[in-house]
Amino acid sequence: MKKIGIFCKQNPNVDPQIVSELALWLEARNCKVCLEPDTAELIGKEPSTSKEDVASGSDLVIVLGGDGTLLNVAGIVHPHEVPILGVNLGNLGFLTETTFEDLYPTLDQVLDGKFEIENRMLLNAGVLRAGKKIADFNVLNDIVINKGALARIVNLEVFVDNQHMTSYRADGLIIASPTGSTAYSLSAGGPIIHPSMRALVLSPICPFALTNRPIVIPDSSTIKVQLTTRNEDEDVRITLDGQTGYSMKSGDILEAKKADIPVKLVQTPGKNYYQLLRKKLHWGGTAENNP
Repeated sequence: MKKIGIFCKQNPNVDPQIVSELALWLEARNCKVCLEPDTAELIGKEPSTSKEDVASGSDLVIVLGGDGTLLNVAGIVHPHEVPILGVNLGNLGFLTETTFEDLYPTLDQVLDGKFEIENRMLLNAGVLRAGKKIADFNVLNDIVINKGALARIVNLEVFVDNQHMTSYRADGLIIASPTGSTAYSLSAGGPIIHPSMRALVLSPICPFALTNRPIVIPDSSTIKVQLTTRNEDEDVRITLDGQTGYSMKSGDILEAKKADIPVKLVQTPGKNYYQLLRKKLHWGGTAENNP
C-alpha cells in the first residue's frame, strides 16, 4: 500500500499534531499521503485533491475520529472498494475499533500486508412518492423513520418481498444492517447481529402494541414501508445513519434493500468482534476488567 488517504474528524478538540505526525510517519515509510480538503486545512496544508479523488486514488483510507466520522466517510469511499482503517478518537467506537494508542503498531502490520478485511453490508434506501423515486441513499448502520417532537404516533404499513408483514402504530421504525444492530436498534430492544450474518433487523420504536417485537429477516429481502398517517401536518422524517434527514409525506414509500457494493473495513490484527462487545458493553465485569 503506497497511497494512503487521511480523513479526520472536524472538531476543535482534535489535536492537529495527530494528523501531522501520522503524515510524517507514513511518508518516512515511502507512502504517498493524500489529505482531503478539511483535513489538510486542519494542519495548514494545501489539500491533495477533493474528497472523492482521495477516496478513488488511495490504496487505504485512514479515518481519524468516531463512528459518526467513519459513517460519513464510508459513503464517499465505498463505491471505490478501498479498505478503511477506523481510528477511534471518540468514546464508544464500534466501527472505529483501533485506538489511537494502537495506531502505529496496527499500521506496521497493515503496511506489511498482515491484516484481514471485513466486508460490511450497506443498505440502499429509496423514497418513492406517487410511484416515482425522489431520493436514493446508501447507509452502513440504519435507516430510521421517526416522528418529530410534536407529531403523534405514526402509522406504517410494512411489506417484505411484496408480502404484507404488519402494520405499526409507533414512534417510528428502524431498519438496521448487522453493523447497525449495535446502534439505535440496540437501544430500541433489537438483537445484536454478528457483522458476517446475512440478515436485516426491523425494530419498532415504542410501538403502541406490546406484541410488536423486533424481527430478523434475510438480507435478500426488499422491505417497503408506507406512511399511512393522514395528517399532512405531521412531521415525519427518514434519518440515514444519523447523518442525513429527509421529509416523508403521507403515502410515501421507503424501499430498503441490500446495496450492491459493501464497505471494506480493516480488521485490527489480534482483535475480534466478541472482544469488542465485551469491552464496549461491559460484558463480564467493568470496562477496566475486560481485555
